[in-house]
Amino acid sequence: MVEPKSLIQIITEEEFLPLAQEPCSQFLDIFFLFELRIKKNKDISRKFYSNLIQEAEFLESFMDEHGARENKNWNFFVEYLASIRNLSIAAFFTRHLLDRYPSYRLRESPEIEDRFKNDAANVLEFLNQSILNLFGALHTTGVENGLTITRNIDAQVEFSDIEANKRLPCNVAEDEVKDEEDRIIEVCEKIKHVAKIMKESKIRRIVDLNELKLAVLQKFNEKRARMYKNLVHNIQSDFDTFVKNTKLELDYTDLKVIRGYISMPLHLLEIALWLAHFYERHEDEIRHGESKKRISMMVNKDVLLDKIMNFGFYYSQHFINEGKKLADEILDCFSKIVRVELPIPQPLGFHARPSTYVSLIARQYEDMDLFMIIDEEKFNAKSVMSILQAGGTLADKGYQSILFEGDKRVIEDIRVLAKHNYCEEGEIPVRLSYLRDFKNSA
Repeated sequence: MVEPKSLIQIITEEEFLPLAQEPCSQFLDIFFLFELRIKKNKDISRKFYSNLIQEAEFLESFMDEHGARENKNWNFFVEYLASIRNLSIAAFFTRHLLDRYPSYRLRESPEIEDRFKNDAANVLEFLNQSILNLFGALHTTGVENGLTITRNIDAQVEFSDIEANKRLPCNVAEDEVKDEEDRIIEVCEKIKHVAKIMKESKIRRIVDLNELKLAVLQKFNEKRARMYKNLVHNIQSDFDTFVKNTKLELDYTDLKVIRGYISMPLHLLEIALWLAHFYERHEDEIRHGESKKRISMMVNKDVLLDKIMNFGFYYSQHFINEGKKLADEILDCFSKIVRVELPIPQPLGFHARPSTYVSLIARQYEDMDLFMIIDEEKFNAKSVMSILQAGGTLADKGYQSILFEGDKRVIEDIRVLAKHNYCEEGEIPVRLSYLRDFKNSA
């Protein structure tokens, strides 16, 4: 019986070298331009970073297709290349924040604005130098492996971004979005929700290196950055789909400003994510071996930890918190106090469980009031004792319904609770998912 031939052909390093020459040269041409701009103290534009990332991704894909990562001669070359790509992505977003900051029209004091811009510039300087260090090692490894590396003079072209200070007239037809006020309210509530989650994580500046290392390894890592980033990205998607270019956005200038307070934490978390990914892949004690040792000599681990925590996470929390303040102001403009008559819980009325659920909903909207009204007497729905008292009054009078008064947003949640008989059967609807935390901890 004839054994089937493998579809994969094993080639020698000598046979691989001419195959790798052209894609490596294309990447190196771009990188020599990068190196030249740094030496001349010129800024690297977003478009330049984008080209560098694209060429690195193409070359890394080529190397992986040929098994270079599993070859002892080429393994380090691919690791340096992947590191350059990761740090270039973080640099792209940092450059983007510096470029776009003026157009966001944020309500920051001059002191905070200057501090952020200086910190961002320091991050960019650290990333550029780290990329150069990695390139030096990649260059040396390529030469050792037999690559012919020459500087292509004809490739000395500029990669500059399109000027953004000249714009076409803003005369696009205003989109008509159904229930756009409700969409704005929903976006603002989501901003407040993310701000609350990040605040509960106790993000703060950390100076002590040992404490900083533990914080990034155990909590403020790639997984946490990705979770926060996805939450903020969902808010931005909702804004762009339901609020952007609507009549209300044109009428309320704060809506354009709050878009900036969504974009800032989003890109900062992207920076934190890529730096944490790099750290977890190359720098920390999770991965051992010569590759980790070499890369640690080119990218300062202590500075990297500082940028993850004290730039990416810290400033993302700052801007989402400022966005929350603006969201509160916008919500005040759209606040609608309504009254609604709803049935009481069956069969036992407002005993401990439904009273607790009503109170938790009321406290979820901490900046709003919610009242239960019986014959014009008001009971504070944030207090379980007050609700139990109202329940006793309802029982004494034989009433089967209760009047709730509050902002439309909290009333809508109470409507859902009442529709599900105040969760007496134990099922909590999706809209009130935050009640599950209480139920699970009870």
